[in-house]
Amino acid sequence: MNSEELYGNILKKRSFLCVGLDTDIQKIPQHMISYEDPIFEFNRAIVDATAKFTVCYKPNVAFYEAEGSRGWKSLTKTVKYIRDKYPDIMIIADAKRGDIGNTSDMYARAFFSMMDVDAVTLSPYMGRDTVEPFLTYEGKWAVLLALTSNKSSEDFETLRLDTDRYLFEKVIEKSASWGNTDNLMYVVGATKAEMLADIRKIVPDHFLLVPGVGAQGGSLQEVAKYGMNDKCGLLVNSSRAIIYASDGVDFAKVAGERARKVQQEMSELLG
Repeated sequence: MNSEELYGNILKKRSFLCVGLDTDIQKIPQHMISYEDPIFEFNRAIVDATAKFTVCYKPNVAFYEAEGSRGWKSLTKTVKYIRDKYPDIMIIADAKRGDIGNTSDMYARAFFSMMDVDAVTLSPYMGRDTVEPFLTYEGKWAVLLALTSNKSSEDFETLRLDTDRYLFEKVIEKSASWGNTDNLMYVVGATKAEMLADIRKIVPDHFLLVPGVGAQGGSLQEVAKYGMNDKCGLLVNSSRAIIYASDGVDFAKVAGERARKVQQEMSELLG
């Protein structure tokens, strides 16, 4: 999937919503625990209920790895289900990988060749050779952590350099030359929305993946105000506020209603 195809889907659905599949076995409705694969069945119900309103799904790999081989199987089945039934929807593996040489080659192979996701989140702080293997796959994306929404991001990301620029700004500036707008995007937390304007000065045309809207308190309106470009350029993620909106038998219906509400707000922001 390239940027034009992604943008086309945004226009068609009037949405730039990314639904985070942060599926925790301890939080899914109790009536589903008896299923043979409750994580997958929960995901399938959420996907079917929200697919009309979203252009992207982002399973957080940690929630599946925590269940061992069973969780990895659930993740693989989830990706295949989305790919088969909703092929127009982007899938981002939120894996936050980042290692050198052959190790990155293997990570890229695992997610792109074996699992067939569209994108993987990566930490760029070990440099170019940790990212390059992911950029060799046609139609696939590297999603680099730039400015995250966690409080301790200030430990490193917003350190001032001798040039009086933030470290995260230097990371974006340097890494932008490694790829292009069809295979490279950046993670910017919604709770730092006012800083999106400065990020747009560095990468005006790249897509930005923006988590933190919903349960983390980020403002969709602020994100759009500071981060939207003339082709939208945003994927705004909401996880818990959608997938855990209800813990009853109506969980999928309520999740769909929440996704619809966000989509309607996004449609207005798209103009």
